Amino acid sequence: MANTYASLTLPNTHGSVYKWTYSFWVKRGTLGSNQCMAAARYSGTYSSQIRFTSNDSLEIHDYRTSYFLQKITTRKFRDTSNWYHIVIANDNSVSSPDCKIYVNGVEETDFSTDNEYSQNQTTSFNNAYPNYIGQKGSGADYFDGYLSHFHFIDGTAYTASTFGSTDSTTGEWRINVSPSVTYGSNGFFLLKDGNSLTDQSPNTNNFTLGGGTLTDVKDNPSMVMATMNPLYKFSNTMNLSNGNLSLTGVGSVWAGASSTLGITSGKYYFETKFTHATNLNWYIGFMGLDDYALAYPYRNGVLFYNNDGGEIRVAETGSDGTMTTADYGIFAQNDIGGFAVDYDNSLFSVYKNNSAIVTNFDFGAVGTSSTLKNGKTIAPVIAHYGSSTIDVNFGNGYFGTTAITGNSGNGYAGADGSSKFNYQPPTGYRALSTKGLNL
Repeated sequence: MANTYASLTLPNTHGSVYKWTYSFWVKRGTLGSNQCMAAARYSGTYSSQIRFTSNDSLEIHDYRTSYFLQKITTRKFRDTSNWYHIVIANDNSVSSPDCKIYVNGVEETDFSTDNEYSQNQTTSFNNAYPNYIGQKGSGADYFDGYLSHFHFIDGTAYTASTFGSTDSTTGEWRINVSPSVTYGSNGFFLLKDGNSLTDQSPNTNNFTLGGGTLTDVKDNPSMVMATMNPLYKFSNTMNLSNGNLSLTGVGSVWAGASSTLGITSGKYYFETKFTHATNLNWYIGFMGLDDYALAYPYRNGVLFYNNDGGEIRVAETGSDGTMTTADYGIFAQNDIGGFAVDYDNSLFSVYKNNSAIVTNFDFGAVGTSSTLKNGKTIAPVIAHYGSSTIDVNFGNGYFGTTAITGNSGNGYAGADGSSKFNYQPPTGYRALSTKGLNL
């Protein structure tokens, strides 16, 4: 999450400063800014970093007066819907030093900047400097998103195949949760199956949380969960934060976004919490992505309209929509909304603090609404007017950085069995995740 970081000064004065490996999984949140996943900082501007740059390239550098190492990929990394596996393996003990970068098992070979260490150059990485995860060490360039299975190896340059493999059926790069590696004295293994900063290697190189909130979300490299999509939103006045699960409007305009995952069939459920009391004028529901109308948050979808007593709006592209005449009541600050769609039967339900206020609304019977039929892709959408904040829980177990409280904090799972909601979803409804999509 934003402004969250951990730190440790490595115990060994000099590990194998010529040979080391980083391996970690990362799911991006905010794009378009410098964001540091790992750093070692000596003093002042002397700093080594692994980061995404402001133009979304991947960079590793070691800077002390000048760049001893700097490699910047030509490729951009702007996918916020999936996890990247990043491995950086360095060996400059040889006559031709080589710092290799792998992403999802494939070595990066195309760089806009490609400057290697010199042979036997002492590196800032694997030295007895303060090490950071989540920022660059000076209280800046915080990473926004999720990190998992974070390894550092002292003394060996491993390839990506040590930490993952290609699924023979799907062709996807899969995590190896228990790689066979030798960590050396400075090595560590953090964030294994949760948010623990306790070292899982044979060493005791435990990190300390330095700021922010380290949330234990359900989203992980083996089960990707939906978030809101910064590349698929209408109006740049909508700000996304907390791993793209908090939406904040700016100014008196409509703004919103859709989710990173969509559906073509099945039953799905998600929750929202209305953090601010002002400007609670919003639409939440499902919209067709095939004919997405960026300028109108209420077109081509079935959405609950929190205004004028609370109504359902069903609309197609090019239409202002058909409003129901029912008065369902509206949501207020800190109310929790549940939104459920049965796409196979064109049914939409809305819950307020676990009480149904709209039950199985038949959006297929309103108007023509053909854009919501015939297996087209639809996805959750949230849009609102003004400067308020809405937090969404797709099953991660959090509203923003606050853990859910339902069922004594244990939450309730959807039909997927792996989600964590504040209230029990309707029977048969799943979380919008890769597991939920493949049931």
